[in-house]
Amino acid sequence: MSIVVTGATGNLGRHVVGQLLEKVPAEQVTAVVRSAEKAADLAERGVRIAVADYSAPGTLDGVFAAGDKVLLISSSEVGGDRVGQHTAVIDAAKAAGVSLLAYTSAPGTLTAALADDHRGTEKALLASGLPYVLLRNGWYHEVYTENLAPVLEHHAVVSAAGEGRLSSAARADYAAAAVAVLTGEGHENKTYELGSDESWDLAEYAAELSRQTGKEIAYRPVTVEELTGILTGAGLPEPVAAVFAGTDVSIEKGELVVTSGDLARLIGRPATPIADAIAAALKA
Repeated sequence: MSIVVTGATGNLGRHVVGQLLEKVPAEQVTAVVRSAEKAADLAERGVRIAVADYSAPGTLDGVFAAGDKVLLISSSEVGGDRVGQHTAVIDAAKAAGVSLLAYTSAPGTLTAALADDHRGTEKALLASGLPYVLLRNGWYHEVYTENLAPVLEHHAVVSAAGEGRLSSAARADYAAAAVAVLTGEGHENKTYELGSDESWDLAEYAAELSRQTGKEIAYRPVTVEELTGILTGAGLPEPVAAVFAGTDVSIEKGELVVTSGDLARLIGRPATPIADAIAAALKA
């Protein structure tokens, strides 16, 4: 039996594999990657490497074995055929007879276009009959903290989220929740709504940036159309920019506020505060 992590060299996947290695022997972990070269450091630590691609179902043959627990990390190809990619993994896992498949989904309250692929994947997973766990990850701190350069340059946080609040958490927190499910018992056929117990808004985020940098960082609300234009001007394809701008509308509606307490219960501690994530990003 192995714990199999797809997308293992991605931003979330690396956190998951790293935390798994703190709990189980390396030979019990399989990292599914598109490039063995990028996973060389994991191989050196004793992790089994399986090279496969969501978009090439044939490459998934032999990746999974009976009894495996699998974490399907959602594809990062926003705007592509993510449901088809994910279904290929689900089909391969079912054929192999895995004991559990956990999927990193989106909050059940989210109505933005970004959620459509997740809802489609959830439907495919439930239809498969596999024992499942839906890890409905809320928004990530890193959506903001990994894009500080333009904010600091222009002294402004620009968003179409209005006064909406969100319960974001760090990648490491969501990874810890996944690890708890993959290494624990009693999670079969459960859905977890994940996010911090503390919500915040973009004005508070700008104020915290101002406090930590000693610079005056303003919050500048814009329309969805204006934000889409800003994102396309920064190089994002228009359909992708529209998806991200649309998510701000969901934030304004309160759809990314999580009140379940599931994340803290799974990881056994409060989620990382946004202030700590800002501090780490500025230090880096």
